[in-house]
Amino acid sequence: PPPVFFSTPFVGVLVGAAPRPPHINPPGGGGVAPPRTAIARDASTLPAGRGPPYDVRMQLKPDQVERHLANLGDLKPVYLIAGDEHLLVVEAGDAVRRRARELGYTERDVLDVERGYDWNEFARSSASLSLFASRKLIDLRLPTGKPDKDGSAAIIDFCTRPPPDTVLLITAMTWSKAHETKWVEAAQDIGVYCAAWPLKLAETRQWVAARAARAGLKLAGDAVEALVARVEGNLLAAAQEIEKLALLSSGKGTSVLGAAELESLVADSARFDVFKLADAMLQGDATRALRIAAALRAEGDQVPGLVPWLSGQLAVVFRIATAVEAGASADQALRAERGIWPARHPIYTSALKRGRAAFWEARLADLARVEKAGKGRLPGLDAWVELERALASIADPKIARGMAV
Repeated sequence: PPPVFFSTPFVGVLVGAAPRPPHINPPGGGGVAPPRTAIARDASTLPAGRGPPYDVRMQLKPDQVERHLANLGDLKPVYLIAGDEHLLVVEAGDAVRRRARELGYTERDVLDVERGYDWNEFARSSASLSLFASRKLIDLRLPTGKPDKDGSAAIIDFCTRPPPDTVLLITAMTWSKAHETKWVEAAQDIGVYCAAWPLKLAETRQWVAARAARAGLKLAGDAVEALVARVEGNLLAAAQEIEKLALLSSGKGTSVLGAAELESLVADSARFDVFKLADAMLQGDATRALRIAAALRAEGDQVPGLVPWLSGQLAVVFRIATAVEAGASADQALRAERGIWPARHPIYTSALKRGRAAFWEARLADLARVEKAGKGRLPGLDAWVELERALASIADPKIARGMAV
């Protein structure tokens, strides 16, 4: 019979499946797992590099992750990277994945958690290794950052008895202090927690200047200010602008770019991008959204590269709609969203008129399906066609019904 997961005091036990190893990551096996209270006091059961004394929980900022990974002989058992600054979450997660490959974690299971997710899949993944790999990275993606009761129990069980030669990477694109419940504490007990909070204005300036320097650009103070104002706090937009500036300025012999030089470089380089696509989608302009999507396809963009930002924007609207239904005003809910500049508030207010929280949650599920199609996980589906339908359903459900034939 297929394995069955029970949310009981014996969390994580699979009926009909091989039992979970009763030790905590020893290099060659052996040892009995201590109770949870003992784990908090004694890390001696972990091999070197797998964890400092557990009474010290490790929290990192996104810009500290690379340095942390470089100084490790081996990875920690769990990495939790979460936040509303999606670019920072993605890049920190990519750093963990790269380091895992360097350290011989050749097997990787990508688990996308959606509503109704079967947590037996996670339990099976954490209980076994491929015949062709000796170490595994479990890439667990929690879009909302809120696993259900069974999911929380499964993650806690993994953290209580982490299997050998296995690292769990958890990423979430929606996050707040309210998410920091027992499963997050369990992850912190044996691993690393990195929260990517929206940057303040001064931090955004520093981030832009540092990013430009890594791209070989030296920006004057007024150029940094101009770029920050141009992208309105959007780090992904800033990163793309910096890449574009690096290309446009190469060979021009300019040692330091000022605001005037920056504006002259970008003035003639306007093109459709995912940010314009998201704005058209939220503003209910289905015709423009579909036209931008067609232009992006013609320019060689790939669907998996577009979906994260679109999903992030829908997640913002979903949270605002949820807050409004709970009694907050739209203005209060918008102000509670860190990182959204006041100039963009009308875009989200416009979107709220098209549906309640359940509508936006369903549209998030549509984009999750689009991403799967783009990554080849739904054979027979054209990812671009699915994206067009999703965009239409978000911007104008009437048009979407006509496309569903």
